[in-house]
Amino acid sequence: MDEVEVVVAHSERVTLRVGEVFLKIDGEQENLDVEVEAMALAPVPTPEILWRQRSVLAIAALPGKALGRLGEPSAASPAAWAAAGAAVRSLHEAPLPPWPGRRSRDEVAAHLDGECEWLITSGALPADLVKRNREIAEAALRPWTPVFIHGDLQITHVFVDGDKVTGIIDWSEASQGDAMYDLASLTLGHEERLPDLLAGYGTDVDLDVIRAWWSLRSLRASRWLIDHGFDPNTPGGEFDVLRSQMHAG
Repeated sequence: MDEVEVVVAHSERVTLRVGEVFLKIDGEQENLDVEVEAMALAPVPTPEILWRQRSVLAIAALPGKALGRLGEPSAASPAAWAAAGAAVRSLHEAPLPPWPGRRSRDEVAAHLDGECEWLITSGALPADLVKRNREIAEAALRPWTPVFIHGDLQITHVFVDGDKVTGIIDWSEASQGDAMYDLASLTLGHEERLPDLLAGYGTDVDLDVIRAWWSLRSLRASRWLIDHGFDPNTPGGEFDVLRSQMHAG
């Protein structure tokens, strides 16, 4: 009998694994609708959809293993990271999905300022750390040409087998957005692997903007993580990213 493994669980969604099948249960039907449509449109390997019902999506497990995990050195080869970069580039060069991004730049900035205020007033982080990272994050809040982005391209969402990408999972945040956001998300906590990623993606990127997104994503995510039972202060997590930004050039 296959055991039921809880992959992730919080008040918004639950992902379970039963053998070679993942069950995604989401309280927001739109998230699953976006996921299904995005996987159909994306020009990269994605999991097979086995079936779906209201609020539940069943997908097949991918071969290989995740590119890495937050807080641990990635064991994937430089060639695997380059293959991931090439896959992301093909996504960004694909036709735009028909739905826009979920937040405008002004909305992102307003949300960021609210999260920074909370981090300071709650005592979660020192004020100077938050303010410095807010300054760094400003570089991301510039006009960009929208591309087809994954929107939640965490390192655990890209699967590789040897030097080949076998699939990318969790597409519920896919939309039109900033290409640099995907690159920053994939290298968050693994900043040293950015050159390997760009070897496959290409070098026409703004490194200051990627660095800005590292700060912006970490500042925006921290309260949500705390409120949903996760710890942004784990080794290699969001708080470590914010601390490392203080000493970056």
